[in-house]
Amino acid sequence: MSVFFTDSNSELWYTVVDELGIKYISMPYAFGDQESGYDLGRTHDFKTFYSRIRAGEIPSTMALNPQNYIDIFEPILASGQDILYVTFSSGMSSTFQFMQQAIDELKQKYPERSIKYVDTLNISLGAGLIAYEAAKLHNQGASDDEVIEFVKKFRNKVDIYFTANDLMYLKRGGRISATSAIFGTALGIKPILSVSAGGKVVAVGKVVGRKKAIQTLLDKLITEGESVADYPIGILHADCEADAKYLESKVREIVGKDATIWVQPVGPTVGTHCGPDTLGLVFHKK
Repeated sequence: MSVFFTDSNSELWYTVVDELGIKYISMPYAFGDQESGYDLGRTHDFKTFYSRIRAGEIPSTMALNPQNYIDIFEPILASGQDILYVTFSSGMSSTFQFMQQAIDELKQKYPERSIKYVDTLNISLGAGLIAYEAAKLHNQGASDDEVIEFVKKFRNKVDIYFTANDLMYLKRGGRISATSAIFGTALGIKPILSVSAGGKVVAVGKVVGRKKAIQTLLDKLITEGESVADYPIGILHADCEADAKYLESKVREIVGKDATIWVQPVGPTVGTHCGPDTLGLVFHKK
């Protein structure tokens, strides 16, 4: 049986990966030359992270290099085990080019071993929900190829929508122009963003005001959701816990009070690009 991997950009909470026995690749971020890796909430101080951004510090993210991947994967292969990796969207990072270089090298050294990976074409708990369901299937004894086929189908059934409160972070990440960011901020415009079928973050709408933005997330759940309560629902917040709790209460009114809802902070690698006060919703769709 292979060893199941995901990465910290899936933002599965550490208790979930512990419960399912998932190994994860910690994606790096940095303030200046102080580099860290996200540990899925086990020890991370989210309040300090977002406070530093609010105070004007600008974090950055970076790709892993081939040796990083070799260091992660080789002990597994050397122990006689195979690898199955469910990744965050390859459309959002150059890191996968370096990963492939590492895999090519490792396959030459361990030709008898298997290293397979499949792209969720998603990010944050959008990728996390897919990895979660794939890991459960893997633990039930499904083959790697069966898990890969599941992911390719299930990734089309997961919606992620989020709204950012400060357009300047999206401008810095190249999602919108500087002019749009300046005028949009002045007018109180809140973008509604999602992930395209090709795994890219895209703007799918814009509204005026935070309350309307939150209502739009709920409207998306109502109009696009299907069998929503049969799967975990994700609510993510970048240091705006009150909004997340409000959104949770409204989601429960829609899908039922007994639904499984994961309410958790946005991790640092994702939070670097969306900024404080971002609020997101992940659910199973039609």
